Amino acid sequence: MNTPQLPLSLRYPPDQRLQTYLGAPPAALAQLRALAVGAVEDWLYISGTVGTGKTHLALAVCAAAEQAGRRAIYLPLGAARGRVGEALEGLEQHDLIALDGLDLVAGNRDDEIALFDFHNRVRAAGHALLYTGRMLPEGLGLVLPDLRSRLGQCGRISLQPLTEAGRAEVLKARAQRRGLALDGPALEWLLTRTGRDLGSLVSVLDRLDRESLAAKRRLTVPFLRNVLGEAEGNS
Repeated sequence: MNTPQLPLSLRYPPDQRLQTYLGAPPAALAQLRALAVGAVEDWLYISGTVGTGKTHLALAVCAAAEQAGRRAIYLPLGAARGRVGEALEGLEQHDLIALDGLDLVAGNRDDEIALFDFHNRVRAAGHALLYTGRMLPEGLGLVLPDLRSRLGQCGRISLQPLTEAGRAEVLKARAQRRGLALDGPALEWLLTRTGRDLGSLVSVLDRLDRESLAAKRRLTVPFLRNVLGEAEGNS
């Protein structure tokens, strides 16, 4: 019996779409859209430090592929460490496969062999692959030269940490999509008290969304102090 498909919004969070990613390198989103809809036969590798939005883009590409009527699947490799071969079994049947967190399995020879074999199966099937990793392939410490060679043939997108202006833009855009009013003083207060990475910003905004809804309060500086004061005091 086939497992019923979850709605797109449940598989891939609405905030994690190509059009909601801010600060992408020039032409990067066009590359990813082309990969998602099958306009190119290519494999892409996204690199970037923690919090630069690699997972956001991996999920967004899968969402875009499914919206285009293609079969897509996302696999966080860290959750499959030591059993990557088992996790990849049969996934080459999908039109697009996003493998997130290659650095988390690098150095495990069995996992690397499984990835090498899978890469070849996907290529033979004519389907698309998207990899992500904190470093470029040559910096991952891979023990399998053949896998390093295959990854070296992928197109590359390098993500950079958010600038101050980028952090402000992300917070404002995400707040607006949630119907949250974030005025200038509140935005400035938040920016001085949250981490620079995308994950920290999103986590804080998720918490504020819940707290403001429960308290029926706007995101003013006094409210922010009340909600985040404990965390600030422990920092």
